[in-house]
Amino acid sequence: MFNYILRRIWTTIPVLFGVTIINFIIMRMAPGNPVDMLVSPKLPEAAQEAKRLELGLNDPVYIQYWNWLKNLVLHGDLGFSMITYEPVGQLIWEHVGPTVLLMGTALILGIAIAIPIGVLSAVKQYSKLDYIAVTGSFLGISIPGFFLGMVLIYFFSIKWNLLPSGGMTELGGEGGFLDVLKHMILPGIVLTLTVAGRNIRYVRSSMLEILNQDFLRTARAKGLREALVVNRHAMRNALIPIVTVIGLEIPILFGGAVVIEQIFSWPGIGQLTMSSIMSRDYSTIMGLNLLAAVVVIAANLLTDIVYALVDPRIKNSYQGEARS
Repeated sequence: MFNYILRRIWTTIPVLFGVTIINFIIMRMAPGNPVDMLVSPKLPEAAQEAKRLELGLNDPVYIQYWNWLKNLVLHGDLGFSMITYEPVGQLIWEHVGPTVLLMGTALILGIAIAIPIGVLSAVKQYSKLDYIAVTGSFLGISIPGFFLGMVLIYFFSIKWNLLPSGGMTELGGEGGFLDVLKHMILPGIVLTLTVAGRNIRYVRSSMLEILNQDFLRTARAKGLREALVVNRHAMRNALIPIVTVIGLEIPILFGGAVVIEQIFSWPGIGQLTMSSIMSRDYSTIMGLNLLAAVVVIAANLLTDIVYALVDPRIKNSYQGEARS
């Protein structure tokens, strides 16, 4: 397993390299540049040209990319923001914590809701519970997150004044766990319902494929309790496709949080991404794109590791590859 993980990490290097090249080219193809957003249009052209020279924007694209890549590989330096002049690594570090907190909470709660409801829906197929679960799943998928977020803000913040409409802490307050928790409720509900809605259907369909297998009929014929048949034998065999879907949720949440963080003014990666795009902050955008690529690769690697824990046959195949 250790050798397999090392090989997977090694193969991700050219993937990250290719991602950075594509991102760099696409950014340079977009109209405008940081100088257009940074200085007044009334400023003399000579002053604007001096600013472009200072930021290295007049260099050929391959030179700009080489300088960025060299600093990253040799010094671990993502550069400085072209707008605020802060280190990009520090900017990302300051914003990644709130995003991980919100995403992680939504992912854990969403999966904790989806798995038991999906299993019960499959075990009690065509019952009232099944119809309610499937309907709720489709609603969770169909309702756009931004629309649900605005509805929740209208009722809970504006009409009933029960919860804050945005931010992570109360302005001028001391913060603290309860304050952060109160501000997390509305965006957490939106992301949790989305995660649960997507995964209930996958858990249900995966369980339905397993419940009628011959080995479960044999287990029932031996006199095992139905709860033991479902929870130990059926659930373990149904986990492989479920683990795949859960692994995909991490990068999906990372991207979906951009919209939700904008709606609820959550000070995470989404806020930083939108402000960097609007100001054409190339250095910060490159750092964020690199972070997104690392998140996707790490999620896939984590999924493969969980495969081996769930199904011993996969672990044996990894060992076979290592010996060969």
